[in-house]
Amino acid sequence: MQKDQRFHAVSNDFRDPFSRDRDRVIHSSSFRRLEYKTQVFINHVGDYFRTRLTHSIEVSQIARSLAKHLGINEALVEVIGLSHDLGHTPFGHVGGDELDRLLKADGFVNGFEHNFQSFRTVHQLENRYKEFRGLNLTYGTLEGLIKHSYPYKKRFYTDWHIEQFALDYHPSLEAVIVDFSDEIAYISHDIDDGVKYGLISFNDLMENEIVQIIDAEVQAEGISRQDKIYRYRFVSKLINFLVFELLQHSDKKMITEINQNAIRLPASEALPISYPNAIATELKKLKKILFAKLYRHEKIAKNMYFGKQCVAGLYKALMSDKTLLPTDHHIELANKNHHRVVADYIASMTDRHATNLYKELYFGV
Repeated sequence: MQKDQRFHAVSNDFRDPFSRDRDRVIHSSSFRRLEYKTQVFINHVGDYFRTRLTHSIEVSQIARSLAKHLGINEALVEVIGLSHDLGHTPFGHVGGDELDRLLKADGFVNGFEHNFQSFRTVHQLENRYKEFRGLNLTYGTLEGLIKHSYPYKKRFYTDWHIEQFALDYHPSLEAVIVDFSDEIAYISHDIDDGVKYGLISFNDLMENEIVQIIDAEVQAEGISRQDKIYRYRFVSKLINFLVFELLQHSDKKMITEINQNAIRLPASEALPISYPNAIATELKKLKKILFAKLYRHEKIAKNMYFGKQCVAGLYKALMSDKTLLPTDHHIELANKNHHRVVADYIASMTDRHATNLYKELYFGV
C-alpha cells in the first residue's frame, strides 16, 4: 500500500511540524468542545470539576515535563496530549461504551472506540481545507493517537486500512510518555475533585502505600489532613512523586539510543520508560480503590445513568429519522453508512448539546 504523503506534508512557515499540528488542534472545533465534555463529573454540576479540556491540558503539561528531562521532543508530546481525547463522546466513558453497544447490537462489529475516534476526528472529520479532509497532521501525531494505549492492534482496525502505522511496533517514546501522563493526570485530579465535593475522603485511600508516602510528605510540612491546603499539597506531591519515579526508573541510555538512531521497538519488547514494579503494583491498587469508592459513588452513578439513556435515546431517534440530522450530515450520508454518520454526530456533542437535544426530541423542551 502506498503511504499517504499528507502524513509528511510540511509547508513553509515559521513553525516546526509538530508545533503546527498543535496549533491546528487548538484551533479546531473538537478541541473547544472538550470544555463541555465530562471527565468524571458532568460539567454543569460545579465550576471546579475537571473537564476533558482541562484534563487534556494537564496531560500535555505533565508530558512536556517528562519529555524535557528525558531529552525527547516536547512539541510532539504536547500535541498528542492535547488531542488524545478529541474522540470522546459526551458523558465520558459511559457514553462511549453505550454507543459501542448500540452499534454492535445493530451488526456493526467495529463498534465505537474513543482512541480511534480521536484519530478519525483529526484525520477525517475536522474539515478546514479545500484540498483534503482532516487537519493534515504529521505521521508522528497521528500514530500517537492511534497507538495511545497497548495493545495497539484492535480487531476492527482491519477494516480501516491503516497498515502504515506498523501496529506490530511500539509508537514513538513521545506517545508512550503521553499514555503515562494521561494516567498520572486522571488519578491525581479525580482524587482532587472527589475529595473537594465530599464523594471520597483521604481516609478512604490510606490503605494504599503510595497514598501513605504522600500523606507522610505533606504532614512533614506541618500540614494536617484537616487543613484546607492539604488537598492541594497532596495532589501536587502525588504528581511529582509519580513523575520522579518514572524518570528515575527509565532507561535513559536506551532512550538516547532510540532517539539518535530512530529505532522502533517491536510491541513484544519491554519499553525503556516504566515505573518500578512495586510502584506499578500500588498504582493499580489505587485505581481499584478509586473505581470502587469514587467512580461507583451514587451521585456519579446517577449522572452516568442519565448520560447512558441520553446517548441511547439520541441514537434511536437519529437512526429512525434522518431528517433530524443537521444539513451538513446529510451530505455525509451519501458517502458513509447511516450508523457511522449518527455515531460521529453523537460523539462530537458536548454534554450540554446532547442533553438539550434529548429533551427537545423526547419532551419538547
